[in-house]
Amino acid sequence: MGKVNRSKLMEEEGVSRPTLSKKLKLFLDKPLSPESVWKLLPPRLTKDDDQPWVLGIDGKWLRRKGVVMIYRDITHKENLFWSYRPSESYEALHADLQALVNLPGFYPPSGVISDWKGSIVASVSNFLPHSPHQRCLTHVVGEVKRLLPRSSGILGVSALRKIAFLLTKVKTQTEKRSFLTELIGWEKTYGHLLTAKTINPNSGDGGKRWWYTHGNLRRAFRLLTDDWNPFFIHLDHLLIPSTNNSLEGLNSQIKKRLSAHRGMKTQQQISFLFWYLSFTRTKTKQDLKKLWGGWKRRHN
Repeated sequence: MGKVNRSKLMEEEGVSRPTLSKKLKLFLDKPLSPESVWKLLPPRLTKDDDQPWVLGIDGKWLRRKGVVMIYRDITHKENLFWSYRPSESYEALHADLQALVNLPGFYPPSGVISDWKGSIVASVSNFLPHSPHQRCLTHVVGEVKRLLPRSSGILGVSALRKIAFLLTKVKTQTEKRSFLTELIGWEKTYGHLLTAKTINPNSGDGGKRWWYTHGNLRRAFRLLTDDWNPFFIHLDHLLIPSTNNSLEGLNSQIKKRLSAHRGMKTQQQISFLFWYLSFTRTKTKQDLKKLWGGWKRRHN
């Protein structure tokens, strides 16, 4: 769980690498499932079934080897459910949310926050239709920063980039109106850039006849204007945060843990993360004993 890696364990325990690998193999081959952890250590929401809470959804990609999806009660700071999927497809999110909502004691959250991927939006609408769904503003600004480089010499690009940074600072309805007013003002001044086209001189060879000169600028503007309602759910539902920082912090910790244990194969990384997320639910030594007892009963 901490910074102790295999080399340190070998030194402390006085064992060889093959011996240590043999001791750990059983655990890496058979991690606890999130359903088992839920039953062994019921989350707080099952004990306070009349208390509001917010569900955060995010994924930790293992490079291009797949993604570990994490479902977190960000109000009580508890990881509720996790899974390994080849991608964040609708089928994957559908299966996860179906399993989550059917766990004993689960009741719908007062809100949801995510990075607003299509599969997440569709699945939340299907299984949690009455829970308001906030789009994480940190992800929105990050995407705008990617599309609009700071080094651009085009005034319209730098102006829209500055406006996008205001998004995470919107805390009131007045600030919301000011933000939208800034976008309207930008369009009046720089809107002509959105329709500028570049003619392809080689179109006669079968290529495209033209393309938008400032394609990324168009994408960034559309990102900020096509559907801005999910940006401001948090203004009407104060329990819901405007950013998914709770899960971003967890992902940062996961990255550090994986870095401390470099060299693991993909399946081992998955098992390690399943154990890590299981251990985050423990608060006392008694909780650890419950996990150990549940694991032994399952695999002995």
